[in-house]
Amino acid sequence: MRTGESVLGEADMSLIHALQILPRASWTQLSTVLAAGPDTLARRWEHLTANGYAWTSLLVARRGDDAALYAWVELECAADRTESTATALSGDPGTLGVHAVTGGADLVLLLIAPDLPALEAYVTGRVRRLPGVLRARTQVVTRLHNRPYRSRIEHLTPAQARLLTEVTALERRDGPRARVAPQVTDLDRRLVAELAGDARRTAAELARQCGTSESTVRRRLEVLTGGGALHHHCQPAPRFSGRPVWAMVTAQVAPLDEPATVAALTRVRRTQVITSVTGPHNLALAMWLGSVDELHEITAGLVRAAPALRITGTAFSLRTYKIGAQVLGPDGRRTHHVRPEA
Repeated sequence: MRTGESVLGEADMSLIHALQILPRASWTQLSTVLAAGPDTLARRWEHLTANGYAWTSLLVARRGDDAALYAWVELECAADRTESTATALSGDPGTLGVHAVTGGADLVLLLIAPDLPALEAYVTGRVRRLPGVLRARTQVVTRLHNRPYRSRIEHLTPAQARLLTEVTALERRDGPRARVAPQVTDLDRRLVAELAGDARRTAAELARQCGTSESTVRRRLEVLTGGGALHHHCQPAPRFSGRPVWAMVTAQVAPLDEPATVAALTRVRRTQVITSVTGPHNLALAMWLGSVDELHEITAGLVRAAPALRITGTAFSLRTYKIGAQVLGPDGRRTHHVRPEA
């Protein structure tokens, strides 16, 4: 049974895939690969973003040597409070995912925090105190095996993708190289706050907004990107992408088998987020599927790829309220973004 279908055209999906590879490429750069004029690409992207069908965003992945801390939180809510709870939490900068789900929980959250005390303060002081929240179960992510929302829609031809990848490699070679992860400054945080809703804002716009020069903006973005401190993501609104169904799979694997199992899982299509977690199971995977029927195929494929894996649970999203910094409306389109904390 299919729960949705793509309403985005071939050209739209190709443009989104190109921006997943090279998020801040100029329209002229992209035009040589996509066989469309720069003005045509700019108008197409404006249509997609203005109507909530796609977006590109930028978030901080790490601050200096300290990687961000992630956690999955399952909430049980009073029957009439699930939607209001989801809406309230979607407005918080610390939620990177808010899903109403099937199964034992009512909501599943993906949280980001600077450290364990900050995570505990948010869950205890904010989440648990919301009216209607009956129970919250937190599983800290001990290892993030791939970045959230990094999966690509694979719509370009291999030749087109290779051309863009070569441009990316050239830019990294010619750009500044950070020998250690860069420290995130106050200016960097202001830049990220501006780029969270639109990662394609120009250096001139950012310079005016942040009270600095264009050269400084470019230099800081290059340093942060080169040092792995920033996380770009570009994606279509799932309901219109041909993959409208968010699913979570929890699993157990013996500690000695975990490295080989995770390596095998990263090669399985659709596994968008793979995390090692605390709690009753030690792996949690999230993915976008074309239909609910695909879950059986995917779980079977996971076990075939990694025979040591034991599936312990599955859940579907009945509605997705938030992805990254982007808030989605009831019709599945992006309505606005939430600025990250400075």
